[in-house]
Amino acid sequence: MLNGLLSLFSSFVHFILGINTPQSYPPPLSQKEEDVLFAEKEQGSSRAREKLILHNLRLVSHIVRKYYSTAKNQEDLVSIGTLGLIKAVDSFKQSAGARFATYASRCIQNEILMHFRAQKKCACEDSLSETIDTDKEGNPLTYGDVISVEDTIA
Repeated sequence: MLNGLLSLFSSFVHFILGINTPQSYPPPLSQKEEDVLFAEKEQGSSRAREKLILHNLRLVSHIVRKYYSTAKNQEDLVSIGTLGLIKAVDSFKQSAGARFATYASRCIQNEILMHFRAQKKCACEDSLSETIDTDKEGNPLTYGDVISVEDTIA
């Protein structure tokens, strides 16, 4: 199991660092191999799970480069997309009738889109302790200083 994790980690590091020559990715699985590995994973095989993730990293790279080529943080998107791939491997059901690549690509894209939504949601938030200006003596002024009231309601 440790060798499988090290192999997965090594491939992931190559993937993140951009060492993505055709030789650095394992080849895609055939439909028959994929079916066998999913059956093994259903029986609890962690080796089958790792192999499914490893052999589909190429799909994450393809999606990030195709749909998010202008993004400045592609390495982050690859990491986030890999989380989507792991979720896809863990939740895929062969009985649904869909191909794994189709299901996984939607999971990868959804994970990336959730990341963008979370960033957008946090982009407009400000902290009360955020410095907005300085006073006459050079001390920082925060939003909290500006809106605070010294009154007592007695």
